[in-house]
Amino acid sequence: MDDLPEDLAALLEEFGRHLRLGRNRSAHTVRAYVGDARSLLGHLCSRAADSGVGEIDLPLLRSWLAEQSGSGAARTTMARRASSARTFTEWLTRTGRLAVDPGPRLGSARAHRVLPAVLGRDQAKAAMDAAQSGAEQHDPMALRDRLIVELLYATGIRVGELCGLDIDDIDSERRLVRVLGKGNKERAVPFGPPAEQALRGWLSAGRPAFVTADSGRALLLGRRGRRIDQRQARTVVHEVVAAIPGAPDMGPHGLRHTAATHLLEGGADLRIVQEILGHASMATTQLYTHVSIDRLKKAHDQAHPRA
Repeated sequence: MDDLPEDLAALLEEFGRHLRLGRNRSAHTVRAYVGDARSLLGHLCSRAADSGVGEIDLPLLRSWLAEQSGSGAARTTMARRASSARTFTEWLTRTGRLAVDPGPRLGSARAHRVLPAVLGRDQAKAAMDAAQSGAEQHDPMALRDRLIVELLYATGIRVGELCGLDIDDIDSERRLVRVLGKGNKERAVPFGPPAEQALRGWLSAGRPAFVTADSGRALLLGRRGRRIDQRQARTVVHEVVAAIPGAPDMGPHGLRHTAATHLLEGGADLRIVQEILGHASMATTQLYTHVSIDRLKKAHDQAHPRA
């Protein structure tokens, strides 16, 4: 049901404001959760035109999820929709619109944890070397692209965090970058000499070629002098990695996975990696231990005569 009654449409707007302001959710998460709540309310209204949110109960939630599953939604999507429903009913209960919250009793299919593709150390070095080689031609765009891949691999920051960087967020003396992550949580992430070299090249000979009155303090700029967006950064990473023989296709998130895996393989403490990546939960960071073990097993199978 696309068109909701005015009172339910207003309720959705209020729920969206709650997610943005009260829960500090990202714009992407707000769109997804509000969209799921809209679908749930549409399912409610399809049963009776005069239905109200006070009639949302466990059977209704289950029938809505069953309908979603029947349309072919993936397990990851189903897991998110169940989470959206629980968040929505918890808010409805807390604001007095529901007498009893059915959300905690709503089960959902656990999303599959897929081990991310990562670059080998030699592949990562080849990618950085290729970006450096292009930058040696002193082309401003090549200087920028080198900085993009070097910073992503050196720090493991998210692509949105990279695109949001300002010049003032870089502490060149201590080789630290100040990042505003999810939930507006700020963290400082170190980077090494290669990324510092790429940064100096971009600031001295790259950025000045693109800067305009509209550039502000944005660190990374496009040809028109505006802050780059995530799509541009993804294109850069895809093109750099695609030129490396045998490397898996990946974007910025793949470099984040690669950075985390190489940190752990190099002996970094799991909690330090959690802090660097800005994970709220250790469980998320622990995924990378499985990646490292998977790579270890593959190496053993290839190298050991009795594997």
